[in-house]
Amino acid sequence: MFDSVLVANRGEIAVRVIRALRSLGIRSVAVYSDADADALHVRLADEAVRIGPAAARESYLSVEKIVQAAVSTGAQAIHPGYGFLAENTAFAAACAEAGIVFVGPPASAIDAMGDKIRAKLTVSAAGVPVVPGRTREGMSDDEIVDAALEIGFPVLLKPSAGGGGKGMRLVHEESALREAIESARREARGSFGDDTLLIERFITNPRHIEIQVLGDSYGNVIHLGERECSLQRRHQKIIEEAPSPFLTPEVREAMGAAAVDAAKSVGYVGAGTVEFIVDGASGDYFFMEMNTRLQVEHPVTEMVTGVDLVEWQLRVASGEVLDLEIELQGHSVEARVYAEDPSRGFLPTGGRVLALREPTSVRVDSGLYEGLVVGSDYDPMLAKVIAHGRTREEALRRLDHALGQMVLLGVTTNIPFLRALLRDEDVRSGALDTGLVERKLDSLTSHDIPDDVYVAAGLERSLEPHGDDPWDQLSGWRVGEHAWTTWRINDVDVRVRGDEVVVGAGEPVRARARREGTDLLVGSRRYSMARDGDVLWLGHDGASWALVEAEFLVGAAEGAAASGGPVKSPMPGTVLVVRAQQGEEVTAGQALFVVEAMKMEHTVTAPVDGVLAEVNVQAGQQVALDQVLALVVSHEE
Repeated sequence: MFDSVLVANRGEIAVRVIRALRSLGIRSVAVYSDADADALHVRLADEAVRIGPAAARESYLSVEKIVQAAVSTGAQAIHPGYGFLAENTAFAAACAEAGIVFVGPPASAIDAMGDKIRAKLTVSAAGVPVVPGRTREGMSDDEIVDAALEIGFPVLLKPSAGGGGKGMRLVHEESALREAIESARREARGSFGDDTLLIERFITNPRHIEIQVLGDSYGNVIHLGERECSLQRRHQKIIEEAPSPFLTPEVREAMGAAAVDAAKSVGYVGAGTVEFIVDGASGDYFFMEMNTRLQVEHPVTEMVTGVDLVEWQLRVASGEVLDLEIELQGHSVEARVYAEDPSRGFLPTGGRVLALREPTSVRVDSGLYEGLVVGSDYDPMLAKVIAHGRTREEALRRLDHALGQMVLLGVTTNIPFLRALLRDEDVRSGALDTGLVERKLDSLTSHDIPDDVYVAAGLERSLEPHGDDPWDQLSGWRVGEHAWTTWRINDVDVRVRGDEVVVGAGEPVRARARREGTDLLVGSRRYSMARDGDVLWLGHDGASWALVEAEFLVGAAEGAAASGGPVKSPMPGTVLVVRAQQGEEVTAGQALFVVEAMKMEHTVTAPVDGVLAEVNVQAGQQVALDQVLALVVSHEE
């Protein structure tokens, strides 16, 4: 076994690997960019090395810097985690050249499976069923269009390199195809340095089921059962479970055998995942791709098999023989906590973690800590919450309860959405497919802040001390009797008089509040609480709300809306493309900008027909959430 291992990653996966190294008595070396100088993985490692600025291409994607960090610290091996360089052939080769063990498969296996076109040809030759499509290398845009017309819509565009849903585009009709190709190529080029695309038939009512495999250097390959990963948004998984509620023991064994054949076809070593698309009606399954690395969702497999996959990655990388008997026990479900707003199309968010309490009744893989600044440089996943139970129903219930216990203030997250999804009737019954989230999105998300939260915010504001003079108090104190004090909170009038509170045009409700440490108690309800300048964050049952007091009011009327049509950035990030110029005539819905954040592109469109009176940004510029990019003046003004 190794004495020292460098972890070439960040966030929760770096923390998870470092903790595994610590349990095995192995010295850990972390690497970090300037954005991660105070990150949790840096704090936990035995040694940490700076590798560059925040931009991933100059730090976590720099083969030279990471290999040099390993050499300079005496690390015998490098664990790549997932993402970044985990499936980079040049990185694996550079490790070998430097005499450092790459904790993963040989470069030849990464090369064969890293290119989806070659991968499909390779496994097809081994007898593994593949999705109908066209996988010829170097196809031009015109050839992709011809292939789509031949296959028939809907079709799925996929980058030949990389994974994680980056660059994937589902196209339903010919008129949208060329723009989708352009966007897919640009995102693939930015994420993987390769804009080669393949195209395949889109399976209707599809389920995404993957098989975990593990191989050693002596030709032994086993599978550790499957994971159901059908609950997705933007082709990225959000809830995963093991085993799948769909597979019978016979189909599990057949898919497992196919996955083992796929791995053996490239001489696979280490932990890997063979992903299948399964027709939810017929049960037919087709190979999609093989991820030649550890998966984000690996904990659910660990929970039902009792096998520590990171430990076995290290064991087989150090030359041990794979000797495991696999038996599935119970059920496990994982939810990914993201810095994103589901009510705004899952756009990335950001901010500083002001308060944090993670559940202790379940497993939590996390890189979070109070004071962490969540920016737009990297993927928005913050943590994973994983529950295990004797039955699927028990595991789902435990996960929902654990998410309700989680406190994370300062950053808008998807936790309320995850809880709503876990309670969905189809999810409970196991009637899953990859389109479920999109179909039910409106019922799973909400833009509205509950009235009881406004009540809590109004009462909390009234508790603020303002000196000893009763005339300075905010409690409504007056000579003779209490008077109403009015606050404008998130554009809603909240009036407080003693223990009476009125939200908007609603009826008065009676409530009392008191502080208890960092919590706010309103009646029998407990809110976690934190302040960031003028913003009050309240949290309850896993949900959190940012409440801004816009102005102090005494019956003031709401101001008139600004004229014109401002075009705002929907997320903090970088402007990639500017599609129109000042003075140009535009129509409602016309694409004006492409903004990228956390490896995701978003097209910003014109809100109304009119003239582009202002363009305030240029390509390459960093922008904040809701920053005004341009102004469209309507023809009616």
